[in-house]
Amino acid sequence: MRAIQFTETGGPEVLKLVDLPAPEPKPGQARVRHEAIGLNFIDTYHRTGLYPVKLPCTPGGEAAGVVDAVGEGVTRVKVGDRVAYSGGFGAYAEANVVSADRLVKLPDDIDARTAAAILLKGMTTEAFIRRCYPVKAGETVLVHAAVGGVGQIMTQWLKAIGAEVIATVGSEAKAAKARELGADHVILYRDQDVAAEVRRITGGKGVPVAYDSVGKDTFEGTLASLARRGLFVSFGNASGAVPPFPPGRLAAGGSLYLTRPTLFDYIVTTEELEASAAAVFEVVRAGTVKIEVGQTFALEDARKAHEALEGRQTVGATLLIP
Repeated sequence: MRAIQFTETGGPEVLKLVDLPAPEPKPGQARVRHEAIGLNFIDTYHRTGLYPVKLPCTPGGEAAGVVDAVGEGVTRVKVGDRVAYSGGFGAYAEANVVSADRLVKLPDDIDARTAAAILLKGMTTEAFIRRCYPVKAGETVLVHAAVGGVGQIMTQWLKAIGAEVIATVGSEAKAAKARELGADHVILYRDQDVAAEVRRITGGKGVPVAYDSVGKDTFEGTLASLARRGLFVSFGNASGAVPPFPPGRLAAGGSLYLTRPTLFDYIVTTEELEASAAAVFEVVRAGTVKIEVGQTFALEDARKAHEALEGRQTVGATLLIP
């Protein structure tokens, strides 16, 4: 089968198309023949070495397709089932083996491209706005990178809850898109003082929760935007990792909280996984969250996809098509 692999960490140029034997499922596993592969920013962290991985590595942790083989003891899925998964490695390939208890069966009205575009980003949103910090109607929330893959879903879902959304983006074109998604206020974070704008919008109070996937470039502005006892949800490093800082800054800012969550601590059990995925599919089905696949790339063009993602040239979800 064709797959993308890297044998050393570095820039997008380390991603190479290779031929590998199709993996055979072991007991408890199923093999998924991919129809669509989700591209996520965490894939770039693995490629660069920010998050260390075992080499050689076939990156990617999200895909959707059809089960074409099952290992011994597998009863949860069968050959022919339409499924999707998030987590692990090996998705940048024509097929992958996955633990059967980590597969999500797709409803008839959710196609493979939608599933690959929504599952990881949608469950991330669900975990962070419903469980990490249960956002309530009427609360004002700060969302960075509001037209990115997670940002688009989060902005729409927060509006459905009844929250007031302050969105940050990097360009006027993206500002227009954020407004289309329902953002109540839009800040150009490269040109405007984010904290000053947030304080102006909130009458000086700040926000009770801020969701920041950008990292280094937005850290100071996010910290200064929080209300007393506000929560900083830091879940990405698009601009680089946040530098070390003394915990006393949280006290000085108003007894603030900071968490660095990862989705996979919120979908530890099969029951949690199924419940989170079901919530995602429901908001898609209801039209509450509309999924935009902004761009697709052939599997062999994974390098170009990473260049676009890191160059902030993507809007919405990005897929690789095997």
